Amino acid sequence: MEKLPDLSSLTPEAKDALIERLWEELQNQRKSIEGLKSRPKKTSQNSSKPPSKGFKANKAKKKGGERREASVGRAGGGRKLHANPNQRVSAHLQCCPSCHESIPLTSQHLHSRYDKIELPPIAPVVTRVERYCGECLTCGYQSVATVPPELAAGSPFGETIERFIAYLRYGHAISYQRLQQLCKEVFNLSISEGAIANLLSRVKTRLEKPLGEIQTRLQQSAVICSDETSARVEGRTEWEWVFQNEDVCLHVICPSRGANVIYAVLGEHTPATWVSDMFSAQRCHPGQQWQVCLAHQLRDTQYAIDAGDEVFAPAMKQLFLDALKLHKRRDQLAVSTRYQYRLAIQRRLRKLLSLDPSQTDGQRLKKRYETILDNLFLFLEDDSIPPTNNSSEQAIRMSALFRKVTNGFRSEWGKELFAAVRSVVNTGQRQGLSALQSIEAALSAQGSLFLPS
Repeated sequence: MEKLPDLSSLTPEAKDALIERLWEELQNQRKSIEGLKSRPKKTSQNSSKPPSKGFKANKAKKKGGERREASVGRAGGGRKLHANPNQRVSAHLQCCPSCHESIPLTSQHLHSRYDKIELPPIAPVVTRVERYCGECLTCGYQSVATVPPELAAGSPFGETIERFIAYLRYGHAISYQRLQQLCKEVFNLSISEGAIANLLSRVKTRLEKPLGEIQTRLQQSAVICSDETSARVEGRTEWEWVFQNEDVCLHVICPSRGANVIYAVLGEHTPATWVSDMFSAQRCHPGQQWQVCLAHQLRDTQYAIDAGDEVFAPAMKQLFLDALKLHKRRDQLAVSTRYQYRLAIQRRLRKLLSLDPSQTDGQRLKKRYETILDNLFLFLEDDSIPPTNNSSEQAIRMSALFRKVTNGFRSEWGKELFAAVRSVVNTGQRQGLSALQSIEAALSAQGSLFLPS
């Protein structure tokens, strides 16, 4: 009912019917409100809600007591001495502070040894290039002297500065203004924000080769894990996708969150196993088989437990935990033992699916697992398959941090450069390289993050 009718024109019977109808609607709304109030709050423990958005209760103050002894000087404590110190200073006694008699070196022994560490003043190394030209006295041809590629004319800022700026910008989410300030105050390098933008634009061009190599390796992978998160580009919401495994990691930022992105990245490649959450686009993957992320399922079962399910969700959560424990112990167990454990897990799963939960969330989970029965425990059959998609979430963690610090990207090339650098850094990490080493390798003459086979 959108508008109350004219009550003066209604008969007593019509008014009674109207009152009964409104009363029934009121009771239904009260039930709905009570149902919403009784629902448990979603936290990072029972949903995909990030910890930063969850409720954090105040921690209880620790009771006062005796302070433990400081670790300095105790056995096994303190910083290890540097293997190759730049200089050594030996302090010997010259005379006795009590009677002022001289003390020979033979009467002295080592009392203590420690390091004092300092940073030297940092200043850029400036190379002045003077190119000469001349005219051949024989043929009259005029020419200009050549210089090494790293000293070519153009931007005054060399490759080491390019690597360092890219590392600070996309490894630590430092803004252009603070980059300019940091370079000036710490490194004694004057560089404008416009010069930083031009420098990063050149970096983007040079990362095209290693980025293509990463995508080529991804298109040959048997196992691919994927996830996505939001990204702000020129005031619009787009999506950052990550495709990764133990060897490579590729980031792609685009307007679509649909399955078409997956096929655009992989082309005609069909991986043996796809690992992801249960987002609809991820379910349209091209993999031959699909491993559902158990970390998500553990949180969902916890939510059902918080909501009041005592029949299905608690037992299902314990089954997931037991399967994960078995996966961690896989190297310590014989093949036959693992096989028996795997059969036991499957038997327990079938038994749980025969339960009849009365709570709504328990019923929902049971219906879900009946449809993805074959996608829960593939990792118990193949060690190369991870049981969770946590590695994908870890790969996009820096992206979420960057989004919060910078509030997104102001240009298309900015988002493409960010995706390229994160692809390089996360792939390099999988090859045993640090973030800075990964950027250096990608921007080197070889332009490769992978050792030659």
